[in-house]
Amino acid sequence: MKKNPIYSMRRVFLLSLFVIGLGGLFVRSVYLQLFEHEFLEEEGKARHLRVVEIPAHRGMILDRNGELLAVSTPIYSVWANPLEALQSHKAIRNVSLILNMDADSLIKKLQSKKNRQFLYVKRHIGPQQAEKLKQLGSGGIHLKREYRRYYPTAEVASHVLGFTGIDDNGLEGVELAYEKWLQGRSGAKKVIKDSYSRIVEDVEAMSIPEPGKDMVLSIDKRIQYIAYRELKAKLSKHRAKSASAVLLDAKTGEVLAMANAPSFNPNNRKGYSRGTYRNRAVTDVYEPGSTIKPFTIAAALESQRYTQNTIIHTAPGKYKIGEFTIRDHKNYGSLTVSEIILKSSNVGATKIAQTIPAQELWSTFSSIGIGHSTESGFPGEVSGHLKSFHDWHKVEHATMSYGYGMSTTSLQLARAYAVLASGGKLLPVSMLRKSDEELKNQQKIPAIFSPQTVDKVVTMLTAVVSSEGTGSRAAIPGYSVAGKTGTVHKSAKGGYEEDKYISVFAGMAPASDPQLVLVVMVDQPSSGMYFGGEVAAPIFSKIMGGALRILNISPDKVPLQAHVEPAQDHAG
Repeated sequence: MKKNPIYSMRRVFLLSLFVIGLGGLFVRSVYLQLFEHEFLEEEGKARHLRVVEIPAHRGMILDRNGELLAVSTPIYSVWANPLEALQSHKAIRNVSLILNMDADSLIKKLQSKKNRQFLYVKRHIGPQQAEKLKQLGSGGIHLKREYRRYYPTAEVASHVLGFTGIDDNGLEGVELAYEKWLQGRSGAKKVIKDSYSRIVEDVEAMSIPEPGKDMVLSIDKRIQYIAYRELKAKLSKHRAKSASAVLLDAKTGEVLAMANAPSFNPNNRKGYSRGTYRNRAVTDVYEPGSTIKPFTIAAALESQRYTQNTIIHTAPGKYKIGEFTIRDHKNYGSLTVSEIILKSSNVGATKIAQTIPAQELWSTFSSIGIGHSTESGFPGEVSGHLKSFHDWHKVEHATMSYGYGMSTTSLQLARAYAVLASGGKLLPVSMLRKSDEELKNQQKIPAIFSPQTVDKVVTMLTAVVSSEGTGSRAAIPGYSVAGKTGTVHKSAKGGYEEDKYISVFAGMAPASDPQLVLVVMVDQPSSGMYFGGEVAAPIFSKIMGGALRILNISPDKVPLQAHVEPAQDHAG
């Protein structure tokens, strides 16, 4: 049987085309290998070559003794390539189960962002969850290493330290104030990833990550703990709204402790209102009341119009200026200048202030920092208020003498008392441990008051903490204490609240050579006691006593007098 010639021609034609095609492919492959090799290699890499971020941790925050207060710890976050992840709904449901998420919601989220290549699924997961996800495999869901801030002291120092956000950037406190110093700078590198977005090869380091710088605070963690513990306990006992305490090194101006109650845990901030994060020691102002009287007396002594033994007649326990009546807790009769501090006489302080020109009195208050920011660098710090003497009326001239008509923070009041404790110098306060150079430069700061005035006022304040004074409950066994109580009516719209008070005690120890200054403020105690000598003074005793022992400050061996019922301090 003869073959069909048309069929044979077709076979030859098709075979020829096949051979020519193979030949063309061979020639093209040889050409590409010889002449386009580098181009193809780059194109291949471009499809798998990626630039990835190398995270850098924040600097650590340490206390003055090198104890850890804040540190960044490595942690994983979960991210997805939505288009890849949506290829397996089963994988998404497994991931959702591990992360305790709703699977349908996650699928909808991925679908709405499927045009993106990167989408966070969940930030900062636990190590067990991360391990389970590693075992599960990719499926378009990946892990990214990041850092999370951890605070070992939890609520004890939270108002000082503040906290960071989910991206490890400072949001409150020292973390925010020194963000540029603490924040690290991420690096970058080129890597080759496989089809599952796993890194199979490091290609090139583009930039090296730079960790944040460590920071040493002036805070002493041991004293900070005592301060917070005492505030928390007494806040509950007195059913108070809030309380704060500031402890300064009288020789350097460094803040050794700054505590507030109520507090919050920066490691887990769920359930806290934003107002809880406020550092009341630097943001909340109040009228200092009788705690300002020592400076009125200092102005009087500096004017040389008075000595500590000058007699002031305070009978009958009240004094009228126009329609306004200034009152003492009771009729003290004739008092020496020293006894005006001892008994906390408003009438006595007023009569002295009236003989001092307004500008002189204002200058004294201004020079100790009233109405001026401490420049601690703390976020949200307020400067308080001290009206210009040009605007003082007769009544304001009088009330200024016993701490009404001005406002201050606990930190400002502590700095003012440090003037007396340091021999008359207004030292700059600092949340950071000061360098030797800074401390050396402070020696050149001129004194506001003469040494004689400082000695006399401190002696008067020491008597306040005796059995005869309003601050006897501030006494510390083995140490002499100098201080002043304050009981202030809370201001309200159009006047003052009759039954709401702020209790304050400000003082220093040892009185013979002050090393530490402490201010304790309790806002609105509601358990029946509200005088500064009843509420704030005992807290002062506990915190100051603990600090003196921790710092190994020698007792000045002043024998304690027998306890008698203290005089009441009514700083009306």
